[in-house]
Amino acid sequence: MTHTHDQALRSSGLRVTKPRLAVLDAIGSRPHADTNGVLAAVRVELPAVSHQAVYDCLNALTEAGMLRRIQPAGSVARYELRVGDNHHHVVCRTCGAVADVDCSVGDAPCLTASEHHGFEIDEAEVVYWGTCPDCSTA
Repeated sequence: MTHTHDQALRSSGLRVTKPRLAVLDAIGSRPHADTNGVLAAVRVELPAVSHQAVYDCLNALTEAGMLRRIQPAGSVARYELRVGDNHHHVVCRTCGAVADVDCSVGDAPCLTASEHHGFEIDEAEVVYWGTCPDCSTA
């Protein structure tokens, strides 16, 4: 397990713990992993870690702004380390694969709402749907 995340945890006001480090390492090597994928990866490093401990880590890290939780329609929640840049995602309708798509225009939010209803908008979320290359050729 690498400890490249020690300083980031401390900077976010979180204690450095083995489960938190393992969760960050797991998501770093598996962007857009769901909870079960994170749990399986963490258990390679920490075989006795509980499902609840991983959930607690995911929630704490998300609340601290170290992780981003995404949940495309019809999908389970997924997690990534790429935070704060208002990027979007493309999702395969067949296998559920997810990939990052950079913001296409200007500063965040990259889309301007036609009506803001008095809200101060600071983020736009777009999900592109289609078929990934593997599913297209299958």
